Order: sequence, then C-alpha cells, then structure tokens
Amino acid sequence: MLQRKIEGRLFSKEEILDTTDMQQVKAIEITENKKMCFRCGNNVEDLFFQSPCSRCDSEECWYCRNCIIMGKMTECSNLFFLPSMTSIPHQRSTYLAWKGELSPGQSVASKKVHQAVVEKEDLLLWAVAGSGKTEMMFEGMNEVLIKGGRLCVASPRVDVCLELFPRLQEVFPDVAMVCLYGDSTDVYDGERFVVATTHQLVRFYEAFDVVFIDEVDAFPYAKDPFLEYAVKKAQLLTGCSIFITATPDRKWQIECDNGKRNFVKVPARYHRKSLPVPQKIWIGEWKKGIQKQKIPSKILRWMRQKLDEGCPVLLFFPEIKVMLEVAVILEQLDFEPLLTVHSADPERKEKVQQMRDGTIKLLLTTTILERGVTFTNVQVGVFGSEGRIFTESALVQISGRAGRKFDYPRGDVLFFHNGVSKNMALAISQIKMMNQLGIRQGLLDEK
Repeated sequence: MLQRKIEGRLFSKEEILDTTDMQQVKAIEITENKKMCFRCGNNVEDLFFQSPCSRCDSEECWYCRNCIIMGKMTECSNLFFLPSMTSIPHQRSTYLAWKGELSPGQSVASKKVHQAVVEKEDLLLWAVAGSGKTEMMFEGMNEVLIKGGRLCVASPRVDVCLELFPRLQEVFPDVAMVCLYGDSTDVYDGERFVVATTHQLVRFYEAFDVVFIDEVDAFPYAKDPFLEYAVKKAQLLTGCSIFITATPDRKWQIECDNGKRNFVKVPARYHRKSLPVPQKIWIGEWKKGIQKQKIPSKILRWMRQKLDEGCPVLLFFPEIKVMLEVAVILEQLDFEPLLTVHSADPERKEKVQQMRDGTIKLLLTTTILERGVTFTNVQVGVFGSEGRIFTESALVQISGRAGRKFDYPRGDVLFFHNGVSKNMALAISQIKMMNQLGIRQGLLDEK
C-alpha cells in the first residue's frame, strides 16, 4: 500500500492509506444500456462478470475482467486521484543538452512539433524509418519541461521504450525520468518525464500535458481500442498528443491527403541518402524444402556473402516454428554463431544487445524486431515475405532497418518469396514514393 499521494495516478482504496482531498470517480459506471470500466475503458458486455463481493457484501457485484490482472475493479468501488498540476517553471532557458544539428527535413518537423505543443494541438509526425524522429521531438519535449508541465513518451513496444530511455536521459540529464513496462523495476513517483508502454498508461488519469506516442501504428496499440482510451485518459483535457510513425494506416494517410489531420511529413533520412528499395527474390515452395531439411540456395549464397564481408544479417520469418526449423538447418551448415528471437523469448533484450555489440552477426527474428531497433551496417532479408503477417506497414518498417547509419547509408533489403503479395507491392511503392518526394523537396543528394 502506498502512503504518498501522486498527481495524475489512479489509486484504488486498497492502494493508498489517505484519500483526504483526493477526487474520486466510480470504478465501473453502469447504466441501463451499458457498463464501462473507468480504469481500462472496457465496455464489452462479455468482459464483465458478477460474483460475491467482500467490499459491499453483495452476492452479485459486477467486476471488470479486462483489467483484473491490475487488481479487481468492482461496481461498488471508487478510484482516487489528484489532477496533475503545472509546477512553477524554473528560471531555465533549456533542459536540452543535445548539441547535434538537425537536417533541413528534421528542422521543419521539429518546428511543427514545437508549434503543436505550444498551441496544444494533436499532430502526426510521419517520418521515414531512420530519419531521426526522436531528435525531431526534442524541442517539443523541452518546451513542456520549461513550462513546468509533464510529458510521457509512450510506445506499444517494450523494445522501443528500452532504446529510447537511455537516449532521452542523455539529452535531458537534469530531469528526473522513469521507464515503466511490464517487467520494469522502476516505480512511478511523480516524475515529470515518463517513458512507458501504452499498457502502463491505464494507471494514469489527467497526468500529462503532452503524450508522444511513438510507433502509433504498432501492435497492440493499433488493434486495441482500450489502449487508445488509456492514452487519452492519461492526457490532461487541455493537453495534446503527438503521434509518431513511419507507416500510418491507410485511414490516416487519406485524412492527411484530405486536410482532415494535422501532420508533417519527413520523406528522407538525415544522411540525405535514399531509402533502400527492397528487391523481390523468388525462392519457390520453400515450405516443402524445409520439410526436406533444405533452405533455398539463393538465401544461403546471399547470407554467406554478407557474413564473409563482415556485415551483420537480420533475417525475418513469418512464424516462430519456421524460424526455429531454419535455425537448426543453418547450424548444421556451419552458420554459427547465430541466435533466434521472438516475443516470448525471455532473453530477447540480451540477444538484441549481442547483435548491437557485434558478438553475433546472424540474428533470426519474427516481426518483433520490425521496428525500434538499430544495428550498424545490417543487411535485411525476409524469409517467406508473402506471408500474411508481413503487412505493408511491417514490410516498410523491416526495410527501414537497413541503411540507417551515416557511415553505412546503404544496405540490402531482400524479399524472399513464393509469389508477390499485394502488401509487398504496396510497401515497395511507398518506399519509392518517399524517395521521390525527398528528391522533389531537395532532401536527398541523389536519386
């Protein structure tokens, strides 16, 4: 049980000793036509249940099954909170210690983000993978801190949070900061700068002046209306959201085209080199080959060539089962050392770090690493790129792993397939479109 009241944080009666002067709201609102859990936003009838309740002694008290893992929310209980208050601004002109320079494209986006923060307007930052989106947010973040506000950088992916957190600590060294995710040892204690997975925002209410949502199109946020509710609830009524992605969904793209969404587009990377355009490589019925313990020779030759050149290779798979089967075959062919990684892998963070450190050169992965990670001079392959899991968005993000570094602006992106899918064609078309736009805007040195 906590003893200290913390602004912007939701507490159940069991979580806090003293509720004096705290505001409260019913945990579950029940009307004639619907039920709604205030904490998680659940309004699906099948996700509510009745049971005997020790709090109100009722034999049939409704509770929310959607967020029960965070503690039982019943219709007879209340949630307590203190609204977030702007602190008295310190007499500082900046909290930002970053000394780098923005490219022309980044500078335009940075000003637009800063303007949105000042005017408290929602904004979509649509910038290609590897364009330096984090740097484009710095001035907007700095503005919030100078004015004494609170901000949150949220992402659906733990990997993204873990990569962002040390970078943000480095450029805002005098700001208390916390990183919240499922297995995190950090505990929120009222810090004005929070990095968190979008799931963690379920615990907040009217806390942040600005929420920066990185990789807004990523699973599970893009498919979970409860997470969208959590983000909106965590934001002050007077606040705003900055949505950041390289791959907004089709609906958002159309809204941008029709002038219905406030946005800024950055079609080029900071190093002024074009995005690697994926090549389509037909490999036939690879599933039958794997059953015979064989891998298409085109993949093997490419991997061997790149590894001999000293380049790390990142190979994506449509299924964990396929990845593990291929890993066994590769080890038998002396492709060692290699590692595999997927969402349920308890050593995921450590394996990714080994790839970064150069301890290993070959990493096999599911779409879990499609975004939020950077490896120097990495060469990218997609095994079975016609698979349904490889959406347009996923393939664009995967392609964006290559050529990110200033010293290594090139990189292979190969779609190994048994038939070109619509998503493959759309992804390649989108990448080419961004390159053409970058040329027209004078943001690229070459075609």
